[in-house]
Amino acid sequence: MLNTYQSKGTTDEQTLYDHLIDSAQTDSSEQILDDFHSLFIEARGFRKPEVNLALERIVRKKNIEQSFNYIFNRCFHIVINRWQMQPHTQRDIPRLINLFNNLPTGGSLANTSSGSIRHLVKNFTSTEQFVKLKRLSEVIDNKQGGNSAATASVGNLIHRYPYLYDYCLLGDDSSEEHQQTVRRVKHQTERHFEMNLSRYVTYKVRTAQTDTEGLILPHKELILPVKNPTLLSDHELNRSLKHYVGKVEGGQSYKAISQSFANNTIHTKNFGTFKDDLYEYILGSMDTKYRQGQFNKKLFNLLQNTHPECNQQKPTEFLMMRTSSQLLNFLIVDSPSQPEHYIFIDLITNLGVTRTVGLFLKIVLFSKKVRPYLEKRFSILFNHYESFTREGVPWLVRSLENMQLALSVHFGKVDLSGLKQSQLR
Repeated sequence: MLNTYQSKGTTDEQTLYDHLIDSAQTDSSEQILDDFHSLFIEARGFRKPEVNLALERIVRKKNIEQSFNYIFNRCFHIVINRWQMQPHTQRDIPRLINLFNNLPTGGSLANTSSGSIRHLVKNFTSTEQFVKLKRLSEVIDNKQGGNSAATASVGNLIHRYPYLYDYCLLGDDSSEEHQQTVRRVKHQTERHFEMNLSRYVTYKVRTAQTDTEGLILPHKELILPVKNPTLLSDHELNRSLKHYVGKVEGGQSYKAISQSFANNTIHTKNFGTFKDDLYEYILGSMDTKYRQGQFNKKLFNLLQNTHPECNQQKPTEFLMMRTSSQLLNFLIVDSPSQPEHYIFIDLITNLGVTRTVGLFLKIVLFSKKVRPYLEKRFSILFNHYESFTREGVPWLVRSLENMQLALSVHFGKVDLSGLKQSQLR
């Protein structure tokens, strides 16, 4: 969605943006940090009077608060977007955002431009836009990955999950600079994880082959250990890898099962029949005991009540996507305003995290365009539990890690197709 203020920039706003664009290209990080402090925290005596006057005229406008939040947010991202391109300036991005973590309280808010600027900036730090900036700071500050302390909050783990970035770091009013930064960081994080995962799997396979064949390698050919790139234990990671890559139902992998289901839908007579087939497709991942409980009744009712007026129509891509998205809402979580996730917890309790994530994987492998809906569901849970400690919601951390693993295996560039289940222990 294009924010109103993106299309209605003023000369004063452009003066502010131009200064930051030029400064990001020519000035040192320290100078830019000083500029932000002078312009937006001290709010007086800036070294370029024309920029200071432009900002003062902006804040004197009527009903300025919402538009100021957009303007100020864009100021951050003009600088961040350019700093993020250079390794030596990336470390300064958290420093920039942290300038505004503990702003002074109190003081005069008289009808002066300086007072208005300080008041608007202080209010900005309570917005969702600033929350997203702090998440971005966390991502960039932890680009090298690594395990956080066991008592760290769930929010501190955002850097580990690039599939959440579009929803946890971007908003409807995100500027082009903001979107560019997030796309770039997301791509880097995905590639970094896939590379580390590939190296880990190669190490485990070589170790398994050596043990099986009873080989004693010369010193120069010693296999160097490779660190587990997840927060799962080695046993949990190996088990999950085998599950997502190997045979899970009727001697078939998730990829083969979903492809077979997709092929069958081409010949499906009508939408009503498609929903019946989808019902069986989902229950194929369930134990017999679980299938006989309340879950199958709720699932059946959900599908039957999804566009019943279209039951006699040919199942179009729109209808299949709509049904799949409704299914993910049901299985995981509906919306930020209704964050109940009893079904998800029940699935994890009865099937375990790995098989539950495998169920979600079956849906997005069949209907790849519904993947954003899946990622959005997980972002809702992440936001809901952001302030919790990892120890407080271990099931969520395992779910986030398994989802990262499953998406990387099936949608990333790491090739594990030749991996045999016996090669991981």
